[in-house]
Amino acid sequence: MRKAKPKKRILLPDPKFGDTLVTRFVNDMMQDGKKSTAYRIFYDALELVEQRAKNDEMSALDIWKKALENVTPQVEVKSRRVGGATFQVPMELRPERKVAVSIKNMVLFARKRSGRSMADKLAAEILAGFNNEGGAFKKKEDTHRMAEANRAFAHFRF
Repeated sequence: MRKAKPKKRILLPDPKFGDTLVTRFVNDMMQDGKKSTAYRIFYDALELVEQRAKNDEMSALDIWKKALENVTPQVEVKSRRVGGATFQVPMELRPERKVAVSIKNMVLFARKRSGRSMADKLAAEILAGFNNEGGAFKKKEDTHRMAEANRAFAHFRF
C-alpha cells in the first residue's frame, strides 16, 4: 500500500492457555478454515510433548515456546538485481517477520515428517526444535550460513 499502513488485526487469545502466540500458530497451521480441528491437533501435540519430554520443570507450552525460539532466524537473504547481476543480500528480520517465518517453518517441516497423525508429527518437530535439531532448525542454520557467506553484499541493502 502506498498511502496508509493497514491496521494490525487483534488476535484473540486461545481458549486453553490464553496466549495469542498459540492462536497465531494455530491460524498458520489451519487448513480450509477448520480452526477447531487445528486447535485439537495443537493441543494433542502438546499432550504428546508432555508425555515424551522427560523435562519436569518445564511445561509443554514452555517447551513449544523454546522450540519456536530455537528455530527463529535472525537474518535472511533477499535477491537484489544490480547492473544485470543478481546478488543474495543478507537482511535483518523485523520481530513480527521472525515469528512468522519460524511458525511457517515449523508447520511446514511437521507436515513433511513421517508419522501417523499431524499431532504426532507436530510433537516430533517441537521436540526436535527444542533439542536444536530437525528440519526447521536446519533451515534456520542454512539461512544463517547463506547470509554469512554473502556478507560482502550487505552494502546493497535497500
